[in-house]
Amino acid sequence: MEVINQPVQLAKEPAAAIDQLRYPPSPAATVTDHPSTRTNTGTSTPDTSSEVGPTCEIDARAANPSCSYPLAPKSRASNKVLTQDADTPDAHVVRDSRLIRLTGIHPFNTEAPLSDLYNEGFITTKDLHYVRNHGPVPNAEEQNIYDWEFTVEGMVEKPFKLSLQNLIDEFQQVTYPVTLVCAGNRRKEQNIVRKSRGFSWGPAGLSTALWTGVPLPELLRRAGVRRGAKYVYFEGDEKLPNGQYGTSEKLNWAMDANKGFLIAHKMNGEILHPDHGKPVRVVIPGQIGGRSVKWLRKIVVTDRPSDNWYHIYDNRVLPTTVTPEASDSLPNTWKDERYAIYDLNTNSATAYPAHNEVLSLDNTQGDTYNVRGYAYSGGGKRVTRVEITLDKGRTWKLANIKYPEDEYRNAREGEMLYGGLLDMSWRESCFCWCFWDLDIPMSEIASCDDIMVRAMDDSMMVQPRDMYWSVLGMMNNPWFRIVVHKEAHNLRFEHPTQPALMPGGWMERVKKAGGKITNGFWGEKIGEEEEEVEEPAKEICMTKADVTRLVTIDELRKHDGKDEPWFVVNSQVYDGTPFLEGHPGGAASIFGAAGQDATEEFMTIHSENAKKMMPEYHIGSLDEAAQKIIAEGEPEVETDEPREVFLQNKSWSKGVLSQKTKISADTKIFTFDLEHADQVLGLPVGQHLMVRLRDQASKDVVIRAYTPISEGSAKGKLDVLVKIYFDSPERKGGKMTQALDSVPVGQSVDFKGPIGKFEYLGKGLCTISGKERKVNRFIMICAGSGVTPIFQVLRAVMKDNDDPTKCLVLDGNRVESDILLRKELDSLAVRNPERCDLLHTLTRPEAHWGGLRGRMGKELFEERIGACSEVGGDDLILICGPEAMEKSTHSTLHSLGWVDEDLLFF
Repeated sequence: MEVINQPVQLAKEPAAAIDQLRYPPSPAATVTDHPSTRTNTGTSTPDTSSEVGPTCEIDARAANPSCSYPLAPKSRASNKVLTQDADTPDAHVVRDSRLIRLTGIHPFNTEAPLSDLYNEGFITTKDLHYVRNHGPVPNAEEQNIYDWEFTVEGMVEKPFKLSLQNLIDEFQQVTYPVTLVCAGNRRKEQNIVRKSRGFSWGPAGLSTALWTGVPLPELLRRAGVRRGAKYVYFEGDEKLPNGQYGTSEKLNWAMDANKGFLIAHKMNGEILHPDHGKPVRVVIPGQIGGRSVKWLRKIVVTDRPSDNWYHIYDNRVLPTTVTPEASDSLPNTWKDERYAIYDLNTNSATAYPAHNEVLSLDNTQGDTYNVRGYAYSGGGKRVTRVEITLDKGRTWKLANIKYPEDEYRNAREGEMLYGGLLDMSWRESCFCWCFWDLDIPMSEIASCDDIMVRAMDDSMMVQPRDMYWSVLGMMNNPWFRIVVHKEAHNLRFEHPTQPALMPGGWMERVKKAGGKITNGFWGEKIGEEEEEVEEPAKEICMTKADVTRLVTIDELRKHDGKDEPWFVVNSQVYDGTPFLEGHPGGAASIFGAAGQDATEEFMTIHSENAKKMMPEYHIGSLDEAAQKIIAEGEPEVETDEPREVFLQNKSWSKGVLSQKTKISADTKIFTFDLEHADQVLGLPVGQHLMVRLRDQASKDVVIRAYTPISEGSAKGKLDVLVKIYFDSPERKGGKMTQALDSVPVGQSVDFKGPIGKFEYLGKGLCTISGKERKVNRFIMICAGSGVTPIFQVLRAVMKDNDDPTKCLVLDGNRVESDILLRKELDSLAVRNPERCDLLHTLTRPEAHWGGLRGRMGKELFEERIGACSEVGGDDLILICGPEAMEKSTHSTLHSLGWVDEDLLFF
């Protein structure tokens, strides 16, 4: 890959070329002694990173007094690192306290109060610009931002690496206004109707800024796109649970100057704010904000859409018939590009009257009220009309529209703004919001029940009357309705919702009163329509009513070792000591949770029956101080010393998926890299590990236990064999297995352990729930992927030539291709004929099959295992397979006289 570190003179190209932009290429720039000041052929463009006002950077009006386009408002100098952020990974980010946090303290997802946003005018300051972050904000140090690098690679003739310094010095800069809109704008309305999979944006999930940077086609032309390329993929530096944030676009859009794709490094004349992509980002006008990747690291030209997790499982509008529950098991639906969102749809909202604004009706005879708000469309389309109705759509009034964006088209040829060429006169694409208003007589407002607005674009697409609800709650754009309340001599106005968890809005009020918002009449009852009452979720009580003890954090921490393990679930304290022997996951599972909050693991893994058992172990509640400490979490102790052992029983360790190896149509080996090449897995023979990840579709955390096929002494790598249970028309598939199958290579997955009540120590000696037992023969009964724990023990026994223990393995499957680890099992049997007896049986064998046929049942067990009285007490039966197989095996063995003490279910 070419590394660009010298200024390059760009060649001029024919204006007739389809990807030729209107602006000329720039000559090589000259760089002054300090990177904060640069000169582009005759125009001084000093950077400022503090305050922006009408005189920031180049004063365009001084050069052209006749220009009238808006410049950026002045930013607030009083912003600082807020108290909420001080103990988060975003402690380096200065923010405005007026922003409304939509997802708690962290990550930072915010919108401005609608009135404040509207009052700032056409251009939004960085202070009030909405923010969509998926995780911690990358910390680009001020002194190093010009060294920040990103690559242009993939299906190109000349891949190269570019620093921010190179981007500024070697390419013509442009500046133009762009409105960015989150695809979730107005999602709170959808969440009121039915909870979607997204958090609750109000109507201020949009903002407009003046962006300065380099048009993407210039970079792609330098790289030389190869024939067959159809897409361009962007990846940022945001480190997230599901890998880096990335998404793709169609290449012909990226090469079209009318689409305006920009690689930006300034916002309103300033260096990018950390929340907005410092030091370099993508800005894609007319499309949802999720396509404008921040903290840019890669531009990759490809022949297919991205397989990035966030490209597939975010920013989609699934058919409204798909429920949140069904979406969990529809991976192919998520991957269908027909449901991916690119261009924004037409939308509008009313800023004034504001929510809960009150107008007096006294002395208003003949007065008017100026109703006003914003509208936007997507894909470069222009909003051509905005209409207001006071009678629920029977009649409409045409509002006035102002297009501040058009004022930039009047700039003189060659005019510069914030160091970039302001050349919009040739382009008719509309990339910004517009403002509408209408003076309405107070008498008409006083006599109506509501004020509604809708917008239309130049393709005659108009906002729909009713909501199109979908799983992710995106692209919500029905008519925006404000209810008018008559209260004594006043009018009070009520917006549909308030953002985040803020109460208020007519939709919430109607829903609580039992109204059906989707009845086509905004919740008003029609005829004898029954009230819609939500059935409350049934909760299992996990506490004792008469327990009043308050437990301090010090008391809890005293019980985090090998004696009397206490643990916390939903702020309640439980003593796991009485269940150490009976716990299916072994005592290690309980000790692993001792002294900790085990809510996530317990609620994710355990059945309803397990939850019903909890009152028996309930001993008290955390006191207020302890709850605060648990909620805030223990600070992680950072160390440069690499850990020798990967698995930890009290904390999760991350393994990075490095390879997927297909074994059969529904089985794969997932290979994970440990933290370093010499790190030992640390899993005793016969024990298991916990796997935690976030389900790709539902976003729910999923935790399951697996037995890897790697040896416990293995270093640097972890291999897990998984049979993937896909959805079928008859039944839902496996939530964990399908989620794991969707994890892309390069993404990390969490592991914890070891757990399990059984451990093989060698030479026939094992422990069960901590008690030693000597075994002469293991009888191993398995089916399907249940072979993995069996294989782990069998391999350990056969690996030691001095181990006298014998093994009988009965492996049941449907067809020959279902036999997992067959080569490995057969190899162990062939090398140890005196100690290993391996039998495969199939229920649906083909004609050539020479092994056993039929299910594993009483006849087979009598012949191969025998009755317990015939065998003696030195055999131990290990069983692992599907639930139905385990139940039938248990019953059959009981009928042969085997007792539970001699049966161990993995």
